Amino acid sequence: ALLPTTPENVWAIIATLLRAPGESGAPQAAIQLVLDDQDPDSEEKELTAKERELWVLPRRGTISPWSSKATDIFGLCGLGNIVQRVERGVVYRITFADDFAIPQFRLSEHKQIINAGSDRMTEALYESCPAAALIFAHSEPRPLREVPIRDSDGSDELARPIRNIEAAQAQGGAEQTEGTAASVLARANRELGLALATDEIAYLVDAYLGAQAADAGIARNPTDAELMMFAQVNSEHCRHKIFGASWTIDGHAQELSLFDWIKATQKKHPEHVLSAYSDNAAVLEAVDASRIQAWVPDERDAQRWTMCDAGAVHVVAKVETHNHPTLISPFPGAATGAGGEIRDEGAVGRGSKPKCGLAGFTVSDLRIPGFAQPWEAATADVGFPAHVASALDIMLEAPLGAAAFANEFGRPAIMGYFRTYLQRVPTGMPPPQDAQVDEPDLECEVRGFHKPIMIAGGMGSVRAEHMLKTPFAAGARLVVLGGPSMLIGLGGGAASSVAAGTQAHALDFASVQRGNPEMERRCQMVLDACTARGSANPIAFVHDVGAGGLSNALTELVHDVGLGADIEIRDVPCADAALSPMEIWCNESQERYVLAVTPQDLPEFEAIAHRERCPFAVVGTAVTTPRLRVTDRLRGGHAIDMPMDVLLGKPPEMSCDADSLLAPRVVFDGSLARYLPAGMSLSERLHDAAGRVLRLPSVASKSFLITIGDRSVTGLVGRDPMVGPWQVPVADVAVTCSGYDSALRTGEAMAMGERPTLAVVDSAAASRMAVAESLLNLAAAAVPDLS
Repeated sequence: ALLPTTPENVWAIIATLLRAPGESGAPQAAIQLVLDDQDPDSEEKELTAKERELWVLPRRGTISPWSSKATDIFGLCGLGNIVQRVERGVVYRITFADDFAIPQFRLSEHKQIINAGSDRMTEALYESCPAAALIFAHSEPRPLREVPIRDSDGSDELARPIRNIEAAQAQGGAEQTEGTAASVLARANRELGLALATDEIAYLVDAYLGAQAADAGIARNPTDAELMMFAQVNSEHCRHKIFGASWTIDGHAQELSLFDWIKATQKKHPEHVLSAYSDNAAVLEAVDASRIQAWVPDERDAQRWTMCDAGAVHVVAKVETHNHPTLISPFPGAATGAGGEIRDEGAVGRGSKPKCGLAGFTVSDLRIPGFAQPWEAATADVGFPAHVASALDIMLEAPLGAAAFANEFGRPAIMGYFRTYLQRVPTGMPPPQDAQVDEPDLECEVRGFHKPIMIAGGMGSVRAEHMLKTPFAAGARLVVLGGPSMLIGLGGGAASSVAAGTQAHALDFASVQRGNPEMERRCQMVLDACTARGSANPIAFVHDVGAGGLSNALTELVHDVGLGADIEIRDVPCADAALSPMEIWCNESQERYVLAVTPQDLPEFEAIAHRERCPFAVVGTAVTTPRLRVTDRLRGGHAIDMPMDVLLGKPPEMSCDADSLLAPRVVFDGSLARYLPAGMSLSERLHDAAGRVLRLPSVASKSFLITIGDRSVTGLVGRDPMVGPWQVPVADVAVTCSGYDSALRTGEAMAMGERPTLAVVDSAAASRMAVAESLLNLAAAAVPDLS
């Protein structure tokens, strides 16, 4: 139905939904209003010479979150065989002033108008009502491609279309040297946005051209699906290569890696930690865990749920960042940051449940038009790259994205922070440098957060019997649970692993996912229903789908138990029939999980998913041979055929060399005279300074960030940010209740600390202060022992 929204059309849809299927006198006229190109009883308003229209509608091959809900409503009302899918859009009618020259170009093709009026990843602009086929029609699938690093057909084509691996091998070509192969792969690395390091390119060239290539069955050209998969699976985002690297600092080799230092605290104090660094989130021991009850379905009536003993229920904890997507596209970047963290909380062990959340933001100076602040003047000449969002745009859109996702999913947001920082500081010098400097006339550099910090985190719960994933045997069915594949979020793992601005802007934007909280909520309901069965939980293993899409999630799923997989790419649900095998396999469409379910438990799992109206598909089987094979029944043959030890093997370990730099310490002027206008008395300086402090975003009220989110959903929130009868946002700590039993007086407390401004002078001191702040805030709750 592609009509401008009018009261008549809206009422026609409502009237249709209010009538039961098969009811006598079914509203044929009302249905006709929705299905016709134009309501015959309405008068179409012609555009004048000074008017133009812009229609913003879903891009072909995408399904909006609204469509997921609306199409379901039609189906539940008995119209599923009539309405296959319904979408909505926005129509802008632009009226130009009489003395304004009307643009002669097409508004729908103007870059600034496209960016301002639509999300170009999921929406398209038209200047009139398009034919329905443009929105709902499907195109022919794009082909699999190979990158000619082993042999060449003489063309300059980087990635040439092939039917399948077997057909390409039979065709062959002229052999190439390893040097030529490396240059071809380096070009593919740039143009496809793979973010491979030089040693990884050499590793792949050796894998496909080396002496062992024939034994591994890959003595051929790699497919684009294999290369993109390798890049995502082995990205910094997924494998933490820098954190696991060996370091040499000031000429001294370090015994521990960054990850070793991070894990050191847990190794020294493992008490109360049940699981860490081995799953999607950590698990902490709960107080009186055996007394916490859980909802379970009644054995006599599955539609009724009651509170029963659940053995022991422990605390799930997770915090992560989503900085790169929030920089490129703030609303969806922050929304999928919150959504991804929620999925992590729900994908612990054999299934867990999110409980409460937090969101925090650090950006550069806001520079609000008409509300410039004195401290912003010193860096007023510092601009922002054209292809990223400004600090103000980020804070206008990103908090709404994170809050909207949490609100629609149904998880309370009860903690967070907000800081701005952009400053010229003295450039660091090699040690020894401990002298204080009286004059600030030093060589300076700009420090700030043009690339923002977007923190998403929270707590959840998991039954002790489901806390650890169950090793499954060959023959287990591999299931994709959740929404369909779309050309969204391609290459996000690699894109977030490189410095901002080092790859093409189109690749940056394409890497940002788009959220669908309604679909994620359905997936969580399936997980809840499965875990409610206790020891009869049909799920053996669950992973959420994030960076790298299915190429990373399904690979990790079988690799963690030492198995391989046979997968059929066309069994993966797709909203866009035009996707190539690489795009199906590697896109990061959100709100999906992968699971391992034994054949005997599959019927029960399918019944639960159907009841919750949650899409799912059995896409493959775990096999004993440690090899990943992805077939394509549409084209025949294989799209991917790789040994697991090549895909997840050990590329050369990264080594990092660094020299210490110390910032010159400029003496602070306690009289404030150096920092304020001349001629002010001491009292005037104090008054002016106090006003500045109170206007600083890190100090000022955060109400505008708090009231946009639901703070009480679930009924388990004991302390949200608003305090007292006037609801002032000054709470130091967030507290949730362990359960609904009023006799159970236990819960979970969550607090934050951050000190990035101190890190400019002393990073170690900043870390200690951040930890101290979080512990002091945590002490605001009735915590009997912080250990």
